[in-house]
Amino acid sequence: MKPELAILLYVVIISLLTATVTAADKIKAKHRRRRIPEAVLFSLAFLGGAAAEYLTMRLIRHKTLHKRFMIGLPVIIFFQLAAAVAAFWLLK
Repeated sequence: MKPELAILLYVVIISLLTATVTAADKIKAKHRRRRIPEAVLFSLAFLGGAAAEYLTMRLIRHKTLHKRFMIGLPVIIFFQLAAAVAAFWLLK
């Protein structure tokens, strides 16, 4: 498998997982059940799911009043994009 395809597959999988976990946390919040820890949500973001988490949170209106997420996730996305651009230029 080509490295580009492997990276794309990884990003798709981590994004789907992150969106699913974020939606599950919203459902748990509505039903006043035990929540998914914020550390788990941020870990998934750091592992490559930041964009998916941010978009999911905006779509389902979950944690949008939490500055920690609404500022933190775009910062993570910025650094992930910068790393991707740097890797692209270094591997070219």
